[in-house]
Amino acid sequence: MVFIPTFFFVSITPGMCMTLALSLGMTVGVRRALWMMLGELVGVGLVACLSVLGVAAIMLQYPLLFQSIKYGGGLYLAWLGIQLWRSKGKLALSAVDAGPRQLSISSLVSQGFITAIANPKGWAFFIALLPPFIDPNAPLLKQLILLISTILLLEFSCLLLYASGGKTLSRVLQQKNNVKLMNRLAGTLMLGVAFWLALG
Repeated sequence: MVFIPTFFFVSITPGMCMTLALSLGMTVGVRRALWMMLGELVGVGLVACLSVLGVAAIMLQYPLLFQSIKYGGGLYLAWLGIQLWRSKGKLALSAVDAGPRQLSISSLVSQGFITAIANPKGWAFFIALLPPFIDPNAPLLKQLILLISTILLLEFSCLLLYASGGKTLSRVLQQKNNVKLMNRLAGTLMLGVAFWLALG
C-alpha cells in the first residue's frame, strides 16, 4: 500500500528521464520514443537490482568510472540539444517536412540506458527507498521480481505520459508554424538533461 504511491511519486516527478521522454515525444514521436523507454527501463531495473545487492557501494569506491559514464552521456545529449537549437541533425524538424525525425534504434536505446544508469539521484532514491520494503526473512529473489516489476510498470506509465505530452505540444506548435521554436524548446530540454547529468 505504501510502495506503489511512493514509487509513483518518484517516477512522475520531472527528472532527467522524464525530460528526455518529453523532448523525444516532441521530435521523434511517441512510437519511436518507445525505444528510448526500453533502454531507460533496462537501466532503471539494473540500478534497482544493483542498489539492493549493494553494488552501489562498490561504484562509490570507483568514482572515475561513474564520472566517465556520466560526462560521456551528458556530452552526447548536449550535442543533440545544440543540433536541435540550430535546427540541424536527425532530431530537428524542418519547416518543409514537420514529420517525426528518424534516429537509429540503437541511439535511442543507448540514450535511455545511459540517462538511467548515470543518474546519481536515481541511485540515491533506490538506495534510500528500496531497502525498507525488503523483508530479510522472505526469499530475496521473489521480492526483487515483484518490486522491480512494479517499479518498471510505474516508470513506463510515466514515460508514456511525458512523451505523449511532448507529442501534443509539438502538434500545437506545428499548427502555429512554429517549427523553429519547437526545435529550440526540444533542444533546451535536451541541454537541460545533459547539464543535469553532468552536474548531478
